[in-house]
Amino acid sequence: MKLIHLFPLFVIGSVLASPSQIPGNTSIESFTQAKQILRSQVFNTPDSRVTIYCGIPYNRNKIMLPTGFNTNINPKRAERLEWEHVVPAENFGRAFSEWRNGDPSCVDNKGKSFKGRKCADQVNAEFRRMHADLHNLFPIIGSVNALRSNFNFEEMPEVPATFGSCEFKVSGRRAEPPARAKGIVARAYKYMDATYPSYNMGTPQKRLMEAWDKQYPVTEWECQSSKKKELIQGNPNPFVKEKCIEAGLWN
Repeated sequence: MKLIHLFPLFVIGSVLASPSQIPGNTSIESFTQAKQILRSQVFNTPDSRVTIYCGIPYNRNKIMLPTGFNTNINPKRAERLEWEHVVPAENFGRAFSEWRNGDPSCVDNKGKSFKGRKCADQVNAEFRRMHADLHNLFPIIGSVNALRSNFNFEEMPEVPATFGSCEFKVSGRRAEPPARAKGIVARAYKYMDATYPSYNMGTPQKRLMEAWDKQYPVTEWECQSSKKKELIQGNPNPFVKEKCIEAGLWN
């Protein structure tokens, strides 16, 4: 029986009592499976095929770059559709010993040991579920994905846009999404923090995500994609769902 059947999903107008009350992914078995589902069942209509940060449309795996978008880093990935872990896989993966240290079973066909994402995916079921959680995954331009890396988000008003007409910013080991994505980012972070004991946001990130969650309301795109994810995966992101219902966008 899935956890979704054991606990209340959310309570309108109330604070969720504890992380154990928020169920997570128990049905999507791998990141590969998650990507297939996102393409074919979640972001599967013309109006939903839009990248999270830059708001740029795409067709299948091809990004339709607008005038003014530019990048000198990973230009070959600029027109490639990829899938963004809003909470980077490394940022929760480091909690697992298989990521940090490897495992006796993590040996390639040449007899060489390996660790990191590949080993954690191979050995640890909890990591696989977190890695494949649809509520943390969104479409992204490949070059933006590459440059964002695993950097934490901050407010950086002094930093110019990194990609020209796309207002995403990267400076040093910091990043800032455009205003259109800040609420989506915040509610994904809050979900991962409240759902998985292996991931804990630091205090500065918690403060920032609480601020963005309040400042940037849900959109129809966020609500409808979250609803599809819930139907497929079997559990909601309650931080999105409650606000979508209040806004009349959960239909």
